[in-house]
Amino acid sequence: MCDATEDRANREDAVWIMDIIHDSVVDGEGLRTVIFCAGCAHRCEGCHNPQSWSMRSGQPWGIAEIVREAGSNPLTDITLSGGDPFLQARGMSQVALQLRQQGKHIWAYTGYTLEELAASGDRYKSELLSYVDVLVDGRFELKQRDLTIPFRGSRNQRIWERKDGKWEEIYCL
Repeated sequence: MCDATEDRANREDAVWIMDIIHDSVVDGEGLRTVIFCAGCAHRCEGCHNPQSWSMRSGQPWGIAEIVREAGSNPLTDITLSGGDPFLQARGMSQVALQLRQQGKHIWAYTGYTLEELAASGDRYKSELLSYVDVLVDGRFELKQRDLTIPFRGSRNQRIWERKDGKWEEIYCL
């Protein structure tokens, strides 16, 4: 690692990011900017992004840097993906909060289920979840793979939308 990258990695606000892409139409409804977080503990068989499993597959970004880049396109909303954004919930909760303050609608993909996140007792996971409008949850299961369902890779994964502070499962979009 070069000195500048190492300095960024040691900052308290560093979040490991693989990439930020603009103008995606496959990672949630509408036109979206996608933040691909590095690191995933689930390691699902058949994962379409196995290079994201290692935290070090990304680069350390400061929270302000992520917000500036992800929020730079006024025409897109935000999707948190990865890897798993909930693995870095402390930093990603601050990113999500600041993007929400800009009026961005936020989707998040996670291998955890909504129930696992709610029961985790992890303050930062709860905080991140509170800034998410739509959650796609559950590990990818190769035996349930289905390329015909929108925004998911396998039938066990669910799409949840927050309505009036409560999570409701969406069966089809």
